[in-house]
Amino acid sequence: MNQPRIVLASGSTHRRALLQRLLDQFQIDAPNIDETPGVDETADRYVTRLAEAKARAVATDHPQSLIIGSDQACVFKEQILGKPAGHREAVEQLRNASGRIVTFVTGLCLLNTDTGACQVDVVPFRVRFRRLSDDAIERYLAREPAYDAAGSFHSEGLGIALFERLEGADPSALVGLPLIRLVSMLAEEGVELP
Repeated sequence: MNQPRIVLASGSTHRRALLQRLLDQFQIDAPNIDETPGVDETADRYVTRLAEAKARAVATDHPQSLIIGSDQACVFKEQILGKPAGHREAVEQLRNASGRIVTFVTGLCLLNTDTGACQVDVVPFRVRFRRLSDDAIERYLAREPAYDAAGSFHSEGLGIALFERLEGADPSALVGLPLIRLVSMLAEEGVELP
């Protein structure tokens, strides 16, 4: 069966590892786009806009391909949390999350560069954090300095120890690529998995 080429428009090693669960072969093309949130832009709109922008940014280099774009935002008290600027901000983010619920929204786009068809969706996932002491936060950041992650933790690593409960339909959405929804999108383009 002649499958279209599939391209992951991301430089994220975590997204690459997730996609490898589904596909043996795909290409990677990391786009360079401005990820600044718009004024008064909702988290859902922000992540879907960026997911589509990432896919479209590499589209001209990949004719007759299916391009996957994805982006994620961490939302706390209706504010989008970015990646921490350093240790102090990471500690502050984790203190604020302690004992509370933080929502992650992941935008997902599948762009068919042959037909122009574009599927875009947002997948939410909620995390309830355990109550975290300052010592626990410092120990965590010493072992896993998650300064490259919104919310200041890596759920696919030691960060899982910070949680009391996970709530959502697709646990892979928490890492940044909602595989359950992606399988449905790929099926609409004729790519059947498994």
